[in-house]
Order: sequence, then C-alpha cells, then structure tokens
Amino acid sequence: MASPSHQAVVTVAKRARLEIKQLPTPKPTGKEVLVQNLWTASTPLDLHQADGGLLVQHPQVLGDSTAGQVMATGPEVTVLKEKDLVFGFTFRNEKEKAQQEYVCAPENILGKVPHGWENRLSECVTIANNFVTAWNALLNILGLALPWPKSPTFAPSPSPRILIWGASSSVGQYALQILAYYGYHNVIATASPRNFDLAKECGAAHVSSYNSPAADLKKDIEAHLEGKVEVVLDCIGNRNGSVAPIAQIAEAGTKVAIMLPVVVKDAGEDVEPEYTMDVAEVVQWQDEVETVGVRTHFYLEDPFLSSHLQPDIMPTLLAQGVVKPNKQKIVEGATLLERAQKALDMLRRKEVSGERLVWRVG
Repeated sequence: MASPSHQAVVTVAKRARLEIKQLPTPKPTGKEVLVQNLWTASTPLDLHQADGGLLVQHPQVLGDSTAGQVMATGPEVTVLKEKDLVFGFTFRNEKEKAQQEYVCAPENILGKVPHGWENRLSECVTIANNFVTAWNALLNILGLALPWPKSPTFAPSPSPRILIWGASSSVGQYALQILAYYGYHNVIATASPRNFDLAKECGAAHVSSYNSPAADLKKDIEAHLEGKVEVVLDCIGNRNGSVAPIAQIAEAGTKVAIMLPVVVKDAGEDVEPEYTMDVAEVVQWQDEVETVGVRTHFYLEDPFLSSHLQPDIMPTLLAQGVVKPNKQKIVEGATLLERAQKALDMLRRKEVSGERLVWRVG
C-alpha cells in the first residue's frame, strides 16, 4: 500500500512561478498533532522568500498561518484531541509550514478554536503569526509588562510614551489591542488617513498620517504624548517608508523595535527586492537611540511563551473579544496552486491595506 501523501505549495527558484509538490503525510510523534489545514493567510514573508530568496532552500513550502482540524495525535499530546479545530503560527520546518493540505506540529504552537468560532476559521487564521509577533516584540524586545494572567488591578507603571508605526498592519492592530488590554494609554499610531478609524478602534489614542513630513509628524506626536517618544514599534520594516522617518523622530533614550527583514527595495513585477537585517546601519540614527530587529521565530526560547502564548493566551483573548481578527480579503481560485499564486501576486502589487489575504487550502 502506498504511503499517504498530500499537496504543498513550493518555491522552485527566485521569482519563479509557484509549483505544487507532493509530500509524504507525516504520522505525528511525541507531542505533535496532524492537522488537516483548511485555511491559510498569506504574509509578506511569503513574498520575501519567493521573490527575494530570503532564508530559502528550494523547493521550499511557504506559509506560517494554519487553521484546520486535528486528524491524529502523538502519544505525548495532553490537551488537543482528534476533531478539535485549531489555529496557529506554524513555521519551523517543512512539515509545519502552512501552505499544504496537512500540517504536523507540536501542540504548543497551536490554539484550540474557542466556542462560537467553529465556523469562522477564515477569520481565526488571520490572528496567530502577527499576534505572536506583537506580543513577543512588546514583551521581550521592548520590555513592556504583559503579566499573564492579568490581575484586574494591574496598571502599567511607568506607562511609557509609545509610537506604533503602521497601525493598520496586522502586527500593528494586535499591538494596539494588546496594549489597550493592559492599560497602556500613552499610545500614538501612524496609518494612512483611510485607516485612522481602524487604528482608533484597536486602541490608539491618536493617529497621525505617516505621509506627513517627518518634522511635522514629530511635532504632532510629541504634542499628543506631551513629551518625546520613548518606545517605538515599527510594524512595517521598510527603509524609506518607516525606518527613515522614525530615525528623525527618535531621540536619545528612545528604544526602537523594527520588523525584519528591513526592505531596502520593494519587490515589483520586474524588480528584485533587496533586504537587510542591520537595523543600526540601514539609516543614520541619533546618538543613544537603541535599535533592535524583531525576529519572532525565536519567541519559543521564552519558556513561558512557548508553553502558554498560543495554547492559552491567544484563544482566551479571542474568546473574550480582546483580540479581534483582521479583516479578510478572500482569494478565490479553482486550485490550491491558483489561489496561492494569486495571493502572492496581490502581495507584490500591494493590493491590500488594513486586511489579510486569506484562502482555502483544503
């Protein structure tokens, strides 16, 4: 009898069209579960890998956003069971990657879909990767207090003056929602004017247009914060679009966390992208500004987050309404490959703002 197999979307060469590869369907071992992946959401990392070859060995399965049903469990699994609906940020190796019909991953990087969300997997799949990114950046890189479980009497002290650059991005939305939940009120955001209301709904006290001249933007932000910015989360990571203007706002003592990779040149139909991981050298910073690149994939090195962020915190906050899924744009297509390629092309053309590209896998 032939071993079971399934379809996966893979890169085959830099800037080449995506292809389908047939992969063996793994049997879960240890603390792993096998998930029939029903929905995924495309991310900028897909474009960085497909067009820029970032950290890629071809053929490479794309994707890190999984939502589906548990089909089998390893012998050491203690929480999840067959037929559970789950969603998660699955990213570390081929069998965990999300743009394939079956995902095999340890249960600590999945959350059980809360009651009432069973028929809303296309919404749930927008959450995990950027919720994890925002939480880890705020806690472990910027050093903000996010105690779990949160005491009803918790209030951040001190409450620093915070700038979220790119508030309508997925990371920006979750960062604002998390900060609002924990009572951080000195939070200013940047967005395009059409997304001001979205940023305020997520928790921003004030929103400024990122298209404003940097000098005017600095005055507006500091007027509303009643002082200089102390903490910045750059949710975009683009040299000219975010890092350069932030460098004109940040002063001595400001800590800036920047999404990696920093895009030096955007991908285009006929343009190969360029990236850097060096946030300190990509632009000129003022003296004594601390800059740190955000590498979400290392969040599992935090034992508490490894055990609780996706299995406990994420589904609990979704069930409570603290965390809200990003708006979705459903990508249609007759086949798995067509949907994957259309989503990648839409990312390249920058066709979405304030929403996620979501498409059916299985």
